[in-house]
Amino acid sequence: MSGGKEEKDTGISSSARQRRRRSPRRFTFSMQKRLLAMFALIVAAFVVLAVRLFLIQRDNGRSYTMQVLSQQAYGSKTLPYKRGRIVDSKGTVLADSQLVYNVIIDARQMLEDKAYLEPSLDAAARLGIDKEKLRAYVTENSSSQYYIARRNLPYQDRRAFDTELKEGIEAENKAAKAVQAAKKAAEEAGEDPEKIDPVEFVYNNIKGIWFEEAYIRTYPCSTLAADVIGFSGTANKGSYGLEEYYNDTLNGVEGRTYGYLDESLNVEQTTIQPKDGNNLILTLDANLQSICEKYLKEFNAEFKNKKHKGNGSNNAACIIMDPHTGGILAMASEPGFDPNNPYDISAVTGMPKLNKKDTPTTSYLTLAETRTMSDKDKARYLSALWNNFCVSTHFEPGSTAKPFTTAMGLETGKVKTTDKYECTGQLIIDGTRVPCAHLEGDGVIDPAGAIERSCNVALMQEAEKIGPEIFCKYQNVFNFGLKTNVDLANEARTDGYLYAQEDMKAIDLATNSFGQNFEVTMIQMITGFCSLINGGYYYQPHIVDRITSAGGSTVQTNEPRVLKKTVSEETSALIRQYCIRAVEGEHATGPLARPAGYRIGGKTGTAETLPRENGQWIVSFMGFAPAEDPQIVIYVVLDRINNKKQDEAGRACEIARKILSEALPYLNIYMTEPLSYMEQAELEKMGLYDTNDRVQQTDQEGQ
Repeated sequence: MSGGKEEKDTGISSSARQRRRRSPRRFTFSMQKRLLAMFALIVAAFVVLAVRLFLIQRDNGRSYTMQVLSQQAYGSKTLPYKRGRIVDSKGTVLADSQLVYNVIIDARQMLEDKAYLEPSLDAAARLGIDKEKLRAYVTENSSSQYYIARRNLPYQDRRAFDTELKEGIEAENKAAKAVQAAKKAAEEAGEDPEKIDPVEFVYNNIKGIWFEEAYIRTYPCSTLAADVIGFSGTANKGSYGLEEYYNDTLNGVEGRTYGYLDESLNVEQTTIQPKDGNNLILTLDANLQSICEKYLKEFNAEFKNKKHKGNGSNNAACIIMDPHTGGILAMASEPGFDPNNPYDISAVTGMPKLNKKDTPTTSYLTLAETRTMSDKDKARYLSALWNNFCVSTHFEPGSTAKPFTTAMGLETGKVKTTDKYECTGQLIIDGTRVPCAHLEGDGVIDPAGAIERSCNVALMQEAEKIGPEIFCKYQNVFNFGLKTNVDLANEARTDGYLYAQEDMKAIDLATNSFGQNFEVTMIQMITGFCSLINGGYYYQPHIVDRITSAGGSTVQTNEPRVLKKTVSEETSALIRQYCIRAVEGEHATGPLARPAGYRIGGKTGTAETLPRENGQWIVSFMGFAPAEDPQIVIYVVLDRINNKKQDEAGRACEIARKILSEALPYLNIYMTEPLSYMEQAELEKMGLYDTNDRVQQTDQEGQ
């Protein structure tokens, strides 16, 4: 009873009493330590994260920001750079980049109001965009904010459009103000202002059209020096020639404009301006280049379709070089192409057909065949057209190699100036009959006479004295088999077309002595020949004189670079004398190369292509002028003339003579020799004159 009363008096239930009897849980020290450790770990993680975010922001913040903003519509866009110019030595622009525009369509903005669509489509049509095709795109892609509707809009068209739009908006705004004034006046007069017709907006409703800057590559001189320059497409990737070799130099760095939100969440714009590419200033002279191309084209026109349907030759080429610097003054070849339209397949018409290994055959392309070519064949033939014959094609040099063989012998003492060789018209080597250039024989001749007459037998006897070891060594000294590293794309390798000493047999040495059974490129031959006649100094060939920035300051200068000494001054002087005899001598092979009024030296070449006895020949002339003090070296090569008789080196001599007749006066190298009546008539026919008269007049004025 007492227990119940007590419960009643206190008013405490049994469950409450049970809870009260339980001892409360304490926040023990160990629990505090664990909590503190967890808190410390969390704080440390936040500190590491903060440090990491700081480092990212410091080192890569701009990069990540630009990546994010570049994905926003209107938030980021690239600004194009201008690819550098290519300019000749006198300042003639050979390659440039012209500012054009891409027409960008913002479909979303164009559809914001139904009043915008038709005026905007009409405006786009005035920019040369198909109206109905654009309408279809806009309606099917209503959320699009960036669509390139037209590329390469000329600057003058953009300017005309902007002018029309500006004047139209101004006229409409002016008319709108006039209408507002008329309505106000009507109200004041108690008339109904709604009777006044509103202005119909057209230009104000043109929306969603904007312009993006771009550049296209242009070649103001059209086909001039196309093989040297190459070409570049819209992606600023150079192909062939200088455009490919100096691609990174000519290219600049794109700029960028991108948006960001400031503290007030307003969109701000930041622009990093593009950096334009550097310019190339060449050693090449556009006037000399045009002279070379003129006479190569004249030759092509003369022999085109003569023996068969096709070009005047498979290839016709010429290089002019400064022997004292290695600078290329001109480099031309036919057939050529227009770098403004390099994919014009009709340009390959008349070229030899290619076999499966891309080797020229004796059949030739017709215009009808070029028009029906597969894409694969188009690529093959265009590649052959774009290749620069002067640096990318190798061939047997023929007798232009003879001065090199004689120089080897003179330099090493294996050949003496007083040596005598008897030529009976042939020589038997290891049981093989090797004919001379003159089957009747040249009789007894010395090394000078061997060069003058171009005697194979004498050269074979010289090579026998020289021996394989020295011969192979000096081929490398003259850089045969090695790249010259000229600053042009796609220079051919020829190391696989020379004999190694251990593989060279007597017959190989004999035929190599007069330029057969080994192959070279034009750039190898002319560079080596320059060293033969300039005192023995082998300069690295180059066509870029210097590189300048977009602002015109010089970035790099390509100074003349002597790589090695090939022969002594004494040997060089003898080779010059021998080559002068090869043009002027009684039995000279190259008299047709001598321009009226000048003395020059040089050597002809005639090489039968493989397979032998096929009637296919490469003829050439390599010479220097003037004879007493060589200022230029010229090399002309004609690859399989379109003529019944191909083995006439005189054809190459004639081209060299015409080029020199015009080039030497242009270079202020005046005549030293009297002219015959025939020579005067020839000059008059070419539109040239006797520079002896100018020299005499200058002397008289000086007195």
